[in-house]
Amino acid sequence: MLKNLTVGDTFPDYELPDEKGVMHRLSELQGANPLVLQLGRGEHCPRERQHHRELLKFHEWCGVLESELVTILPNDLHDVLKLKMTTGAHWTFLADRDLKVRSELGIEEYVDDHHTASVPHTVVLAPGLKIFKVYVGFWFYGRPSVYDLWTDLRELRREYDYNFDPLAPGVREEWERRHPERMAARAKNAKAAAPKRRAAKRPVAAGRRSSR
Repeated sequence: MLKNLTVGDTFPDYELPDEKGVMHRLSELQGANPLVLQLGRGEHCPRERQHHRELLKFHEWCGVLESELVTILPNDLHDVLKLKMTTGAHWTFLADRDLKVRSELGIEEYVDDHHTASVPHTVVLAPGLKIFKVYVGFWFYGRPSVYDLWTDLRELRREYDYNFDPLAPGVREEWERRHPERMAARAKNAKAAAPKRRAAKRPVAAGRRSSR
């Protein structure tokens, strides 16, 4: 598990380079959405490549799940690019090239004598980098499937989103309170669309002749 971190804690807001050397901060990549963070074992690992191929389907869902996906590897920029290219991934990959993340989180893999490997973890982060769930993927079946992540994000949304069920009592009133500008626009549009009342015709006076 992660050193000195547990569910409910705030994950460190690391700033790391992608395969092109462009720096990214985790909080900026997350925005207001949940974030699934892959702390990978390393580019050399066949299990890592297989898991990232499985995540391609999950990444397709991220748009409609309103979620983000990021991978951090204990590699240099070149090896990070290699894993990204060979798995066909299109999400953000970051390089822990000085092994700061591996060291601070205490996830160094001590059984590998040939590579700078990390014990792989998948960390599901709620908004604000709050740790919601942690998977330890030293064994491949310890890693989450895409359906495990679907379930995790459903439960995360249920806990964090007040309007998970928009028909629950009080939710509509809360939504209207949070969006006064939209309520004002709706009221304005309704007023503009209301049928206009026609002026009543004046009755013709009795005995009045036509001017024709």
